[in-house]
Amino acid sequence: MQPSHNKTSASKYITPEGRTHLSEELSYLWKVKRPQVTQAVAEAAAMGDRSENAEYIYGKKQLREIDSRMRFLTKRLDELIVVDRPPDDTSTVFFGAWVGLEDPDGNLFRYRIVGPDEFDLKRGFISIDSPMAKALLRKTEGEEVVVIRPNGTDVFVVTSVGYEV
Repeated sequence: MQPSHNKTSASKYITPEGRTHLSEELSYLWKVKRPQVTQAVAEAAAMGDRSENAEYIYGKKQLREIDSRMRFLTKRLDELIVVDRPPDDTSTVFFGAWVGLEDPDGNLFRYRIVGPDEFDLKRGFISIDSPMAKALLRKTEGEEVVVIRPNGTDVFVVTSVGYEV
């Protein structure tokens, strides 16, 4: 499953790819996963005493988790704002930008600023709500960025800004 359901203060922006991913997850849960678990629960219930039936108890727990995630996804998809075009000024960092950075040691990093529902550090996707993204917004190539993190302050220089997907 995806990150925590607690998104009350999360930004409502999402990329078209992120929206597609959430829609596909909801469809999978509704059309595939929930029917599978429902069938398993029905089979476990048919075995008799439900109070000591681990398969039944686990299946019911799974159903509650699936239903909770489906409720969250349905509500979240209704409130999201899909950002499907680059900003007028593509030299400045806004939502959806790929940003190249260099730290004082010469290490290079590349991040894409995305919605909180789609962040994925392995892919270089950082949430617009993160300290890094907040520090990067409205910056341009060559500017210095100071990022205040829980474990201290980091300094980077913006080496590139782009909006290719």
